Amino acid sequence: MAKITYIEHSGKEHIVDVDNGLSVMEGAVRNLIPGIDADCGGACACATCHVYIDAAWAEKTGARETMEDSMLDFADGVQDNSRLSCQIKVSDDLDGLVVRMPSVQG
Repeated sequence: MAKITYIEHSGKEHIVDVDNGLSVMEGAVRNLIPGIDADCGGACACATCHVYIDAAWAEKTGARETMEDSMLDFADGVQDNSRLSCQIKVSDDLDGLVVRMPSVQG
């Protein structure tokens, strides 16, 4: 289990425990975190779970795969640290992860 901090665009923080094996997106949805829409349910078929990963966590969350990169083409405000939260699997190594949400999804 990992404690993950989700930060809304407004700056409001939500700190929740997320079970190992779930995605960061599933952790947000199950805990009713606003700002991650997850329209495709985690199939990497949209960009409504776009988040920014703090630099300190980039290596532990892994690199973007080709499909994720393609889906991010549809997101607003993409940056070098942009990820789709449905593509980040939670493990003990991600305990303390911080993700920030953009002002709009999709």
